[in-house]
Amino acid sequence: MALAVCLLFDPDTDGAIRRLWAALEEAGIGTLLTHTHRRHVPHLSYAVLRSFDVEAVTAAVEGLAGGPTAEVRFDSVGLFTRGRGALLAPATMDLLARQRAVVEAVTSSGADLHWHYRPGRWIPHCSLTTGTTQELLPTAAVRAFDVLPLEGRTVSAALIDSGTGQQWPLAHLP
Repeated sequence: MALAVCLLFDPDTDGAIRRLWAALEEAGIGTLLTHTHRRHVPHLSYAVLRSFDVEAVTAAVEGLAGGPTAEVRFDSVGLFTRGRGALLAPATMDLLARQRAVVEAVTSSGADLHWHYRPGRWIPHCSLTTGTTQELLPTAAVRAFDVLPLEGRTVSAALIDSGTGQQWPLAHLP
């Protein structure tokens, strides 16, 4: 079980990503649409925590100043270890500053941050595929490039338990 501090997208961007998940599933490629509990939502994670206290993390993140909606442009496809494919977004100065503030807040609550989310290692992304095989990579890329570039906005934020899909909405965008 892990807890993520997630930015959630406007309805058009959310819908475009869900349609892409469905197209990938139709091509035989597993996505977050059918992964584990099937309650995954399109998102961009600022931080993933391996151990945490939900109330302490919530208080820490809500203690940050609220920010405006963030513009996001996905224009690349990437592959992480274990065959996880993703849409990649440029790491803008604003996004990096926001992510660093969130990391500082959640780690000050005593939470254990996954090393991929440490400032300087974090790659802004929206997950697409789970366990993609080498043979299916070209198909996954073609399907993703059918919708790229994808421009959208983050309009809300939540803490999300990746093991159950449970969400704790945040009062504002960090």
